Amino acid sequence: MDKLKAFETFVSVATKGSLTAAARAEGVAPAIIGRRLDALEENLGVKLLVRTTRRITLTHEGSAFLEDCQRLLSDVANAEASVSAGGVKASGHLRITAPAGFGRRHVAPLVPRFRELHPDVSISLNLSDRVVDLAAEGFDCAVRVGDLPDSSLVSVRMADNRRLCVATPGYLARRGTPLQPSDLLQHDCLTLSSDASQTRGWAFRTSTETGHEVTHLRPGGPLDCSDGQVLHDWCLAGYGIAWRSTWEVESEIQSGQLVAVLEDFAAPPNGIFVVFPQRKHLPLRVRLWIDYLKHHYAQTGYWQAPPH
Repeated sequence: MDKLKAFETFVSVATKGSLTAAARAEGVAPAIIGRRLDALEENLGVKLLVRTTRRITLTHEGSAFLEDCQRLLSDVANAEASVSAGGVKASGHLRITAPAGFGRRHVAPLVPRFRELHPDVSISLNLSDRVVDLAAEGFDCAVRVGDLPDSSLVSVRMADNRRLCVATPGYLARRGTPLQPSDLLQHDCLTLSSDASQTRGWAFRTSTETGHEVTHLRPGGPLDCSDGQVLHDWCLAGYGIAWRSTWEVESEIQSGQLVAVLEDFAAPPNGIFVVFPQRKHLPLRVRLWIDYLKHHYAQTGYWQAPPH
């Protein structure tokens, strides 16, 4: 028995509602359709359809099997499309969410480029610093930076992310370079004022008798702000030391605009992830988007390049 053909026949009959309609669509006799269904049911050992002279009704097992067959046939069609006509043929609407700052720099510039590769995909990008409920709000996937809370979401690690203390060469020439975290108490530190952010302070790895541990310091200074981009801009202007992510400052470090300090005390990296709801069959457009991000983020020099 040709199982794939049998699955296609079953789906056709179930969706069209009769053997005659399925036979007409395929250009064969209704008896051939009937024999395929009989062979399929015998092979599975269950009754999928209740057939009468007037109507066809799905059994409980048939309803469950129909959904699985439709997903299987969709995956087969996508697989065939991926190697035909010179490329993958994804389609449909892709809904993505990402943190505002990271999303502006490292997600938004990639969205139109991805669509150029897959013109049948339309895309909505939501940039928000709140943790979006993907299932409740209808998003396909999210980019998230930092330690992930326990959840039912599937996560794929895209890259490492470290937090570093940075300042301009001019600031360090005026005020000196801190040699250990406690020295920051004597410096102008640019900190987030939001009660919801960095509540534990800046993280550093310190040596102990048993090895290393992460400790937190809450430095202060004459300037604070609830917006991380403003702190970044103030730091570039030479107003103090900021504690920023490598995804935000790596290009300025490479160009010499900023200098990383206290690198020996940098806490272990956390991650940059794509998360999505658990699904047996992830839509092709979502799989391709995840692969696209991973390809770019893994490129040598991506994070050192100027802002996109």
